[in-house]
Amino acid sequence: MKDLNKKLVFFVLFTILGFIFLQVPFNKLAGSNVSFTLFDFFAPIAGAFLGPVFGIVSVFSVMVTNNIIKEVPWTQGSIIRLFPTLFAVYYFATIIKKGPNNWILAVPFIAILAFLAHPNGQQVPQYTFFWVIPLIAYRFRNNLYMRALGATFTAHAVGGAAWIWAFNLGAGVWKGLIPIVISERLLFAAGIAISFVLTKKILTVLSSRHVLPKLEVSEG
Repeated sequence: MKDLNKKLVFFVLFTILGFIFLQVPFNKLAGSNVSFTLFDFFAPIAGAFLGPVFGIVSVFSVMVTNNIIKEVPWTQGSIIRLFPTLFAVYYFATIIKKGPNNWILAVPFIAILAFLAHPNGQQVPQYTFFWVIPLIAYRFRNNLYMRALGATFTAHAVGGAAWIWAFNLGAGVWKGLIPIVISERLLFAAGIAISFVLTKKILTVLSSRHVLPKLEVSEG
């Protein structure tokens, strides 16, 4: 019961912080009116502190609550937007462990197959090379940046596979996105890694001063 209460305290804390960060825009998603926010840096690390289940529930709750409060229409785009980050949360929280948790590594494979099954995707197969990165990153998972890189490209894989089927974007659009994706995802990985380090440091200080209870962190 004590551990559950401690987990709930951090669940509430991360959910509140997540909602605040979701209000701070960072960059606009190419090809849409959706903006990335600081939440995209913060959300993937939630599972490392809360565990994958609580982390996913926290992140999902933040996004759904934000859509309801802002009266965001439940369109294909807004619904798709809810899910890629959840896979990043799970990846970041679990790839450092061996065993059944590693099913997340199947996600990029499935995304590649789904993308290439679309006629437009077949014209730009090189785009799916991005989604091999989570598999490469797994081999270097004890490196924080590689772990973050794998997480952000896992989210990218899920979003890309869903986006091409939902909106039938032409091959030219995907080709044009390649240089944007490279710079964008490298920056995202850096942001996720920095968010993890800063959050861990802040929580350690608050724990040492007995403001918050001590929390176990999945570090690798």
